[in-house]
Amino acid sequence: MIGLALPSLQTWIIVLAISLIVTLLAIGYQQLIRRLSKDRITLEKYCVLHSLETEVAEGDVDFYFTTEESRKVTFEIMNENYETLEVIYDQECQKGGNIIPFDTRKLPNGEYFYCLKTYNQKTMKKMKVQNVA
Repeated sequence: MIGLALPSLQTWIIVLAISLIVTLLAIGYQQLIRRLSKDRITLEKYCVLHSLETEVAEGDVDFYFTTEESRKVTFEIMNENYETLEVIYDQECQKGGNIIPFDTRKLPNGEYFYCLKTYNQKTMKKMKVQNVA
């Protein structure tokens, strides 16, 4: 018959102490994460403007953005000096995904920005227009 050696009382105390320390560290980490994420930005307050699907904008393009709630949105095309060339959308948008079509043939070839504005945000992305003549 094989005899099993039971751990000593000192071993049990060490195991319990380590378990207690690990548990307290886990609780402290959760509290730290909760406190740090308290002021984080939530998507409910902002629109998310997506990049164009191609590197070069040519002909008809669709600008796409999402929002967690309906809100008034202004969408404009700007030149490389950030001057507004054309406002292509200025109205209430729907909750969810929104598409704004635009014909790049209105613009000479070059670098431009497309900009989405709401009451609490302004975000823009760069696009290169290169239409074939």
